[in-house]
Amino acid sequence: MKAIKSLFVLLFLCAVLPSTSFALTADEIVERANQAAYYTGKDGRSDVKMEIVDSQGGKRERRFSIIRLTTEGSDQKFYVYFKEPSDVRKMAFLVWKNTAEGKDDDRWMYLPALNLVRRIAPGDKRTSFVGSDFFYEDVSGRSLKADRHELVSEDESSWLVKNTPVNPGEVEFAWYNVRIDKKNFLPIKAEYYDKHEKLYRQVEALEVKDISGHPTVIRSQASDLLVGSNTVNTFENVEYDIGLKDNIFTERFLRRPPREVTK
Repeated sequence: MKAIKSLFVLLFLCAVLPSTSFALTADEIVERANQAAYYTGKDGRSDVKMEIVDSQGGKRERRFSIIRLTTEGSDQKFYVYFKEPSDVRKMAFLVWKNTAEGKDDDRWMYLPALNLVRRIAPGDKRTSFVGSDFFYEDVSGRSLKADRHELVSEDESSWLVKNTPVNPGEVEFAWYNVRIDKKNFLPIKAEYYDKHEKLYRQVEALEVKDISGHPTVIRSQASDLLVGSNTVNTFENVEYDIGLKDNIFTERFLRRPPREVTK
């Protein structure tokens, strides 16, 4: 009888308590955070206002649209189309995110001033995205298999996960910590440390909003703590599950962008 009662209590607790009440491994937390940050809906679209502030306080603004499509498994495709200012207008960026082990992402950039499509080398993903404090890798995400994940601490509202690169020679950081919200699994802040254990870069969510039932970061900031510059992205007109077609995420559409990004 006691065993039956214990089983009943256990089943009751499983039904009423959220899954996060039970211990998750660092890998499980990071996997769910990656899903929350990059895999909301089957596809998505947004307009972005980018404000770049240099170390002297000078400001530059850029506007672009971005569309995303999840294809096979966890592979994805991203298309970024720049609208303002005139020096970047009609520039386009295309990513095929390949999650298979040992396979690099495919990335292209269209430069309208030269009428040139340039292939971006895999090693360039940890470099500045069009002169901002965000990196190319920030746009489409980093492979979960590229790092070892360790749960450092947690409180009532968040986890802190340390991520150490499997191949340290391929990146500029020694490790980075990510704080992840327990309620929605969105990454709140990432802090990057160099080989001298000095914090030199951070990326953080400034504002989160519910859009079509999905917690969504609508303002984010990347900061170069050594140079003293920062970039804020504000996301507008965010939509999910709009029926994007795979054929628009191809190199030939870099020169003539689809209406989904020009409207």
